[in-house]
Amino acid sequence: MRLPFAIAAAFATVALAGPAVAGPAEDIIAKEKCSKCHTEKTTKKGPSWASVAEKYKGKADAEAKLVNMLKTGGPDDHNKVAASDADLKAIIAIVLSSK
Repeated sequence: MRLPFAIAAAFATVALAGPAVAGPAEDIIAKEKCSKCHTEKTTKKGPSWASVAEKYKGKADAEAKLVNMLKTGGPDDHNKVAASDADLKAIIAIVLSSK
């Protein structure tokens, strides 16, 4: 009787642990220490991701502009982010989905 319960518990643990694993975009965000200047909802040195999302809401060129800003450092005081275009787009997707 205990074995099926143990198997079910182990399966549930593995199944629920999947979403906790960070993807490449989250890894880059952590490595680049983006949270030093940005948070999801509050302004620090840089704007919150939610305010960036609001600023670019409905703009077709938002992704391209933000990817370019991350690649070049932008006109303001932003660090360049060394990552592939696909990873930068994944980061931008996280930022633009913030509310």
